[in-house]
Amino acid sequence: MSLAGLGAVCIWHDLLPEARDDFHQWHNREHMPERVGIPGFRRGRRYVAIAGTPEYFNLYEADSAEVLGGLDYLNRLNAPTEWTRRVVPSFRNVSRSICRVVYTDGVGQGGFMLTQRFDVGERDRAQVVKTLRQRLLPPLCESKGVAGVHLCLADESISKVETAEKKARADTTQVPTWIILIEGNSSAD
Repeated sequence: MSLAGLGAVCIWHDLLPEARDDFHQWHNREHMPERVGIPGFRRGRRYVAIAGTPEYFNLYEADSAEVLGGLDYLNRLNAPTEWTRRVVPSFRNVSRSICRVVYTDGVGQGGFMLTQRFDVGERDRAQVVKTLRQRLLPPLCESKGVAGVHLCLADESISKVETAEKKARADTTQVPTWIILIEGNSSAD
């Protein structure tokens, strides 16, 4: 299934071990409903690593990157709830990008997500986007067990906006610029 919209928030992070239970409750009961309640947000998902780090990947899908840089979302980021202020400082190894979805295709929603973060030099970007969109990504959608394939490019100006939530994190936040997401039906395929 294609992503729901042309904007995405991609967040990878670990947690302090003592914060895990509180994080799960907060994310399920407050954070996801709050985010998806913002006009233009369509869907939110959380994945847990079966190998490697960081342990968590959170994906929010929105109408556009402009929604993700808009006042409704920024106002929410700058007025964190008490629960958010308690949980967010436990995040570690945070990478977060506000993205424009430049390719999305698929037949369903996967229970597993392979994420690949990388960068491409300024000079080569247009050609790499063209090659990925026309030659490399479409055949992946036909692969056994693949439900969706997506290419997201960070809008660095929106991604680097300082908000109260970002300042509450103990670590600095990395901004991956190129992201490929492959949704699948199992971790074995």
